[in-house]
Amino acid sequence: MIDAMDFDRALSREELFHAEVFHADLFHADLFHAALDAQPWASYTHAYGSAEDVPGCLRALAGDDDAAAEEAQSELYGSILHQGSVYEASAKAVPFLARIAAAGIRTADALLLIGGIAEGGTDPNPGPNPGSDPAGSGAVRESDEVACRRAVVAQLPLLLASVEHQDRAVRQAAAWAAGWTGTAGAAIAVPALRDRAAIETDPLVRAELLTSLVELDPEGSASAAAGAVGPDSPPELRIAAVMACADIGLPWTRDHHEAVLDLLPLDRLAADRYDHSRNEPLHDICLTLLGRDTEADREAVFALLDAALRSADPEARTEAVWVATTACEISRSAPARLAPALISAAAEDGPDDETGALSALGRLGPSGAPAADLLAARAAGDGDTADRALEALVAVDPVRAASLLARDLERRPRALQAASGGLADSLPVVPYDPELLAAVRRRLATMQPGGTTPFRLTALLASWGPGASDAVPELLAALPAHPRVLPKALVAVCPPGRHAEVADALRARAGTGPADERIEAARALHELTGDHGPLLPLLAERLAGSAGGGGGSAEPIREAAEAAAAVGPAAASLVPALRAALNSPGAERNNPQMDDDVALAVALHRITGDAAEAVPVLAGVLGDRDGLWRRWTLVRAAAAAGSFGPAARPLVPVLKALLADPRQTPTAALALRAVAPGDLDAGHVAGLLLDAAEAGTDPFAAVNALVAFGTDALSEEHRARLTELGERDRRVVRSGLDGTVEITDERLRARVRAAVRGE
Repeated sequence: MIDAMDFDRALSREELFHAEVFHADLFHADLFHAALDAQPWASYTHAYGSAEDVPGCLRALAGDDDAAAEEAQSELYGSILHQGSVYEASAKAVPFLARIAAAGIRTADALLLIGGIAEGGTDPNPGPNPGSDPAGSGAVRESDEVACRRAVVAQLPLLLASVEHQDRAVRQAAAWAAGWTGTAGAAIAVPALRDRAAIETDPLVRAELLTSLVELDPEGSASAAAGAVGPDSPPELRIAAVMACADIGLPWTRDHHEAVLDLLPLDRLAADRYDHSRNEPLHDICLTLLGRDTEADREAVFALLDAALRSADPEARTEAVWVATTACEISRSAPARLAPALISAAAEDGPDDETGALSALGRLGPSGAPAADLLAARAAGDGDTADRALEALVAVDPVRAASLLARDLERRPRALQAASGGLADSLPVVPYDPELLAAVRRRLATMQPGGTTPFRLTALLASWGPGASDAVPELLAALPAHPRVLPKALVAVCPPGRHAEVADALRARAGTGPADERIEAARALHELTGDHGPLLPLLAERLAGSAGGGGGSAEPIREAAEAAAAVGPAAASLVPALRAALNSPGAERNNPQMDDDVALAVALHRITGDAAEAVPVLAGVLGDRDGLWRRWTLVRAAAAAGSFGPAARPLVPVLKALLADPRQTPTAALALRAVAPGDLDAGHVAGLLLDAAEAGTDPFAAVNALVAFGTDALSEEHRARLTELGERDRRVVRSGLDGTVEITDERLRARVRAAVRGE
């Protein structure tokens, strides 16, 4: 068997560092193909399983057919470097890719693939290896990430030879790839990269060399980065130097500030760089500085964005607007600080909102109040720009936005979406307005089946409650066309004097149409009047269709179980069907099936009052924490356990095990408080809840749990941490749909401040 590493014996190290290494005669095609054949590729794995297809791709990449080589390259990116992830076959392919590159065959492409594998790799860990053979045989298998980094480092002589290549693209690719070899490759790569940097003349290659040197040796490269910031450096190198200084952690200076402003717009300077994860320099610089979380660095970002937003160049303003929205997502002080410049940018734009500044004003929230006149004026126009202006006004001044939305409701879909809670379906933000109610009623009267409009309108009406009772006639008239959407809204707005009329309509809908629609009407009828007569037969029919363990559609089972639980003991006739719908004990279940079982267990407990059969069901869910996307299923199961109270005491061990997971801490803590309060150390739990809040995974749940436990009992340290959550500049809420982070975090901030005050 010929090992792939025999290539190193075929070519001496001295030969590797001479230009002749790229001559096709030194490729050793026979040895290359023999080594490929000698590897047990079928036993290696990549993103799609067996790597038996990899040798064919490598042969095509090294071949003369350009179309086949291009297809092979795409296949390799999909299999051995799938979305940045690396695998066993990735490391095995590196020596072959290195020989292809060294032979001058699509060298830049091969180097970029090697660099990507190195980027996805990890330096060897000198500590205990988690891949040790569990049987105790002493065999150790390093992780795929470590193997990949190690494989690329072993090929560094070949990679570094390419930094001397006559082709600029090859030199640039080699510099970029070498920069991802980490501490394991630094000793070899840094001297070679420095030697090349001393004589390199191409701006892009110089930028790539500097970036890689900073990645491999930040302390030793700091002076080179600082020295390249000035106006004597070419633009590509200059902006790379500014980014490098920020990455290293050097203090931000006036020179950095002026360099960025001199070079705006910046994206063009990174367009031909190979680090595609950082091809928006202004965004990356500001993100790095905000990440330092100091007053000086925040002010540096705000001063930079203030100037960029006022630039005469629309492309520069466009870049700055995008970064300003990111800053508002990260920093609580950003909206107020950036509001004047962002308003100025929006006023400077033409009627088409070319930089996006008009839409971005909505990210300012109340800090954007000075923009209300501008937004209202633009909202009075036509087309999508007017709709986006009104959408922003909803966030800035919802009271003023309500009357404007009422005037042109049909042509303002974005504004209606924002007013009714947005894509995240959070609480509507527009208060009751008689003109808007009249517009909603008119829209209900003309609304066609389908689309999202019914959801938006009913969300608004439901948020107004009985104050929107004048819409009952329109809701009743539209009920046949929208039987799944309108029942809940009818219940929400129905005044006492119209209960009988609405109940009759819901009862009629519960007796006709598809099962889903009938159940929705019957559930609303039960909520409005307590009459469960039409609901129970429908639920029995639904559950009967699931007998035997969940079936293929999980959501209807869960909905039926939740509806049965809401009825309570009066739903005793459903108990056999609920039991039959449970998945078989010990059966492998997916998340929807587990959600079904949780809902069924809750229903059985609420109907029978006996937790004996429900507790083992929850134990089976809570004890299975290894599946993908299990978080919310476990949250629901823990909440269900808490609803059982002391009867769920057998679940205490699995609930305690969940406490250490910040994603599960709030629900597990509340469940344990209900099930076994005497088993809890209040101080320890408070610390865990604060950890969870600070982690930002579900800070609302963590803060609400703290309040439930009682903030009066918090230690001085814990109270200080809670206060910090409300007063710090960095947002606690870190994720959400576009445009929702700021408003959600401000709501959390108000909740935390109220908790600190003991409210």
